[in-house]
Amino acid sequence: MEAFDSTKRNLYDILKDVDNGKIQLPEFQRGWVWDDDRIKGLLASVAKSYPIGAIMLLETGNESIKFKTKPVEGVKSFNGNKPEMLILDGQQRITSLYQTIISNEVVKTKNSKGYTITRWYYIDMVKALDSSSDMDDAIFSINENKIITKNIGRDIVLDLSTEEKEFKNFMYPVNKLDAYDEWRMKFMEFWNYEKEKIEFWNDFENKIIQNFKSYNIPIILMKKENPKDAVCQVFEKVNTGGMSLTVFELLTASFAADDYDLKADWKSIKDIFKEFRVLANTSNIDIIQAITLFSTYKKRCEDISQGKSNITAVSAKRKDMLNLYLDEYKKYKDIIINGFIKAAKILTENHIYKANDLPYTTQLIPMAAILAELGNIIDNIGNKNKLMQWFWCGVFGELYGSANETRYALDMMQVTDWIKNNNNEIPRTIYDANFSPDRLYTLRSRNSAAYKGVYALLMDDNIKDWLTATKIDFSTYFSEAIDIHHIFPVAWCKKNNISRNYYDSIVNKTPLSGRTNRIVSGDAPSKYLERLKNNARVSDDDFYNILKSHLVDIDSMNKDDFYGFFEYRKEQILQKIEKAMGKSIPRNQKEEGEFNENEEYVEENQLEN
Repeated sequence: MEAFDSTKRNLYDILKDVDNGKIQLPEFQRGWVWDDDRIKGLLASVAKSYPIGAIMLLETGNESIKFKTKPVEGVKSFNGNKPEMLILDGQQRITSLYQTIISNEVVKTKNSKGYTITRWYYIDMVKALDSSSDMDDAIFSINENKIITKNIGRDIVLDLSTEEKEFKNFMYPVNKLDAYDEWRMKFMEFWNYEKEKIEFWNDFENKIIQNFKSYNIPIILMKKENPKDAVCQVFEKVNTGGMSLTVFELLTASFAADDYDLKADWKSIKDIFKEFRVLANTSNIDIIQAITLFSTYKKRCEDISQGKSNITAVSAKRKDMLNLYLDEYKKYKDIIINGFIKAAKILTENHIYKANDLPYTTQLIPMAAILAELGNIIDNIGNKNKLMQWFWCGVFGELYGSANETRYALDMMQVTDWIKNNNNEIPRTIYDANFSPDRLYTLRSRNSAAYKGVYALLMDDNIKDWLTATKIDFSTYFSEAIDIHHIFPVAWCKKNNISRNYYDSIVNKTPLSGRTNRIVSGDAPSKYLERLKNNARVSDDDFYNILKSHLVDIDSMNKDDFYGFFEYRKEQILQKIEKAMGKSIPRNQKEEGEFNENEEYVEENQLEN
């Protein structure tokens, strides 16, 4: 079966089908307006019988491709008729031609500066027949009142407010092209049937009006048998004039055909998620992708239980999201929402308190789907530890930065089976994950997932603020304005010629309150530690225990021994990463000074998603 046919149709036949609703738009087509100059150029091209490009239409009638539809802008007389074809490409050309030629209403457009204006369109008959003039100059637009003035409105330059004034100025209204007989008779009568004017009219009709009447437009007609993802892909490829559509917008239009408001659904989901700061950046696409992942997983399980030979593939690719049925969405929506909420609660337990501290927003998608399937058994501490081992392996293995859909599917099947059925087959994400000790030198900002992962791990083990001795947890994290700060201050490090590869590393940073960081200032640790201890008003032992919760070597800090401090803390952090991943990390430490600008570039340009 061929996916499309190529043909051509008369312009007026197309515009009349637009007028009676046989040709409409899918609702997901965004409205956008051609400016005045482009409309005039379009009319000039038709008047000269120049090509204006093909339009692409889609046959309706495929039950799997049901989009809510809408008439072309300006159509009022279609009486709710169901469309036979939808415009996929050529919306603005058809809209502009319909509004200028058929609608008989003033056209809303824009000027060269982008301001909204209203215009009537005319053909300057004299210029149109003048072989020395350009047809582009013959197409003319005028304001809603059809009067042009100068000298602050005192002097009228051109007045086309009545038909008689149109006749007098030889200005032919474009909206009379379809039914010109009446205007022609009045034009003849106005000029008393002068032979010269009759010949002028006949020449205009033959050379201009007939060009419009006989104008054919190439048509690419996509057949209704095409699958939805093919239709959507074609639309986005050809829709160069508008903005790219998301899967959510396409599904919104598809579900709207069954009177389901997906946008209202998403608004209610966002309201639910407001309670959970970790979910602040979760998108509507994330929800759709998680539901699709879960739905295909459930289909696969059903196929296997029924002994089918053709087993559904677990997937959350764009094609699969577009093929998500409304009943599947409604069936699994609440389960997936609860999966996201459960994920947020578990991540908060593991010191990831807000969305900007989440290593990978993408990892939430399979995590929510996995939790939706596991249900209450995740409350078992052993199962929760397994889940977090998978999570940390994804973070420190930096496996969720790109090309995630295949990993989503593997994780959905393997992690779920590993936890639910307690089998011994380690999920691929855990198997694939590796962390090099040298990576710590290049973890310098929140641009990397591993940096955020270390930050979260540092807040474990009852870590306390140096000044207040307050345990850093969910409540104090926000009330005390906890953030990650340098231990050996940047100013001191620069003064003492410490390489940025060292002083800006996560190894030289720790969670502290803003007030504590101000006391640290830019001094050497030997100076600010004494100042902090005096402000805290605690014994030496108590103060040093607070410091130790940050995995620091106190002797190195008191001696301002940066490198001794660095190597000690680096090892402590590696041990925490090993524990989180459940995997040993081979030690192959570089020597001081081996780090280069390329490593710096990698860190600073590694995006979270």
